[in-house]
Amino acid sequence: MKKLMFFIALILSANVLSAQPGGGRGFWGPQPETIQVWPDGAPNAFTYDAATDPQGENYKEAILEIYPARNPNGHCVLICPGGGYAVLSMTHEGRDIRQWLNARGFTCCLLQYRMPRGHHDVPLSDVQQAMRIMRGRTDLGVTHIGVMGFSAGGHLASTASTHYVDAATRPDFQILVYPVITFEKPYTHDGSVFGLLGENPSQEMLDLYSNQKHVTPDTPPAFILAASDDWLVPVKNSLMYYEALVENKVSATMHIYPTGGHGFGWGDNYIYKQEWSSELERWFNTVVLK
Repeated sequence: MKKLMFFIALILSANVLSAQPGGGRGFWGPQPETIQVWPDGAPNAFTYDAATDPQGENYKEAILEIYPARNPNGHCVLICPGGGYAVLSMTHEGRDIRQWLNARGFTCCLLQYRMPRGHHDVPLSDVQQAMRIMRGRTDLGVTHIGVMGFSAGGHLASTASTHYVDAATRPDFQILVYPVITFEKPYTHDGSVFGLLGENPSQEMLDLYSNQKHVTPDTPPAFILAASDDWLVPVKNSLMYYEALVENKVSATMHIYPTGGHGFGWGDNYIYKQEWSSELERWFNTVVLK
């Protein structure tokens, strides 16, 4: 009985230790962490007007949730949820996929990036800083980092893939799910344009964030997913980006299903979830992990 009680106490103490802030590798394996992307304050921080923008207070800090894999394969997927650069869909376009990724050896990171409110450089700076942080996490065995984004988060992921500034901020691969790509009418999503650039953006800024115009031969390999009947972000966004990738001889895989509309995320109720998740795993094995 004493041995049994000692063993139980050992398990409980290990659980307590592994649950402390900072995460780490506890008794049951690597533990999730939640950290600030800019603990000393972001260089491009700005003030949200709580009176006119109560939602802004929810996103004034960039937060990174880290979910390590028990048996890491060296690759990390940094997820950017969608929400039109106004809010974030953190669950079905974020946390819901972490166990699937972890089971396949991928460290999963979920980024709560700051809402720009017209400060266009803010989301990209958050993604790039998150990538720098994860490239420094040798304790998690991370050697390659890719970005995954949904809707406006897909725009952010494609921006990170086409507007990187150095090797540390260049993603090794990109996964875009019903992404906003272009800021050109009639194919753009007006809400995302307004959220990122504010009212009456210049043509120069619209061109800068029409990411199909910035693909080069060095753009990372891409997996693109969309539905033909997307009523919010026309599938033309995905087609334009895919064509630009092919023209630049960048490895590109695209799956467009006839139905699904917009915003299905990792939901189990999406009729083609089994198909597209299987294709994503195939792409991981044949392109990313090759």
